[in-house]
Amino acid sequence: MQETSVIIVGAGTSGIAAAACLTKQSIPYIILEREDCFASLWQKYTYDRLHLHLRKQVCELPYVPFPKSYPHYVPKKQFIEYLHSYVNHFNINPLYQRTVELAEHDEKGKWRVVAKNTASGEVEEYRAKFLVVASGETAEPRVPQVEGLETFKGKVLHSTQYKNGKPFKDEHVLVVGSGNSGMEIALDLANFGAKPSIIARSPVHFLSRDMMYYAGVLLKYLSFSTVEKLLVIVSRIVYGDLSKYGLPFPTEGPFTMKIKYGKFPIIDLGTVKKIKSGEIQVLPAEIESVRGNEVLFGDGKSHAFDSIVFCTGFKGSTQNWLKGGDDLVNEDGFAKKPNNYWKGEKGLYCVGLSRRGFYGAKLDSQHVANDIASLIPQ
Repeated sequence: MQETSVIIVGAGTSGIAAAACLTKQSIPYIILEREDCFASLWQKYTYDRLHLHLRKQVCELPYVPFPKSYPHYVPKKQFIEYLHSYVNHFNINPLYQRTVELAEHDEKGKWRVVAKNTASGEVEEYRAKFLVVASGETAEPRVPQVEGLETFKGKVLHSTQYKNGKPFKDEHVLVVGSGNSGMEIALDLANFGAKPSIIARSPVHFLSRDMMYYAGVLLKYLSFSTVEKLLVIVSRIVYGDLSKYGLPFPTEGPFTMKIKYGKFPIIDLGTVKKIKSGEIQVLPAEIESVRGNEVLFGDGKSHAFDSIVFCTGFKGSTQNWLKGGDDLVNEDGFAKKPNNYWKGEKGLYCVGLSRRGFYGAKLDSQHVANDIASLIPQ
């Protein structure tokens, strides 16, 4: 059994940010990661054309800004390079291939963490006064149950398995999910000569990168509701009425939908233009069933496809192994408390589970390190 001051579960961007902040406070820690690398989502499970959707200043990790030579919207390759330099700078050395099976607060007032070393097959135990949950909002790919999907004769994959549209040239591809990943993958497919259709069952806001940037600037001077109303007006002017293309306009603003439902606005990188030109088809009904290559929809129509890409998001895994964290983490594995959501009871913390992106995780990690430092005798 290894013992330390802090155990961090997860070496994604949130976990390494927490490790860096603890290092700044000279607090010893162990970081457990189930994959064989840090930031595995970025290094192994993202598509080639991915860029940060927000400007680099909003997405930097604690204490280390992006290089000035990097563009405003950092591409995947450069972001991974930045993460490598970040890990080296703070000498972060996660214990890889450790799948956490149990974390519980024991009778001695310590957190006991049981992890399986998937490389050796051994079960290992760790103890610490503090536990930081940084296992991420994207722990497990979510694929819905679809009747008859096993009969589909083409390729079926989750967005984490998609790299680019080259293998899909001239194919009819169904993209399930109209979030940012779904919209961008549909765009990528069209750019590679595929014929994508995307299911959009609920209203979505389309905003450009510049709209998001200037909204952030305006929020320093104007109220939340005023900026949101301005965004809605500008979006309507820029994109027009998209309901004729199967994309009805939401009745609530983009920020309100993000807060209430966790639904992000779509950062448009060219998808709307492809939809208007007919290169991307929008289907308004959900899938009822699959029969061979025919997909039947809720509106009674059916269409044939060569491939299906599920851009249906993720679910957390924390709730599967964390015992006694009900005050901090909900049944979906996300932060539960509206205030001080990063701090639970008995030395339990979370980083990056509040649906606030890189900026939120940066603040979380600094709060957590500062709080732990205040509780450790000097």
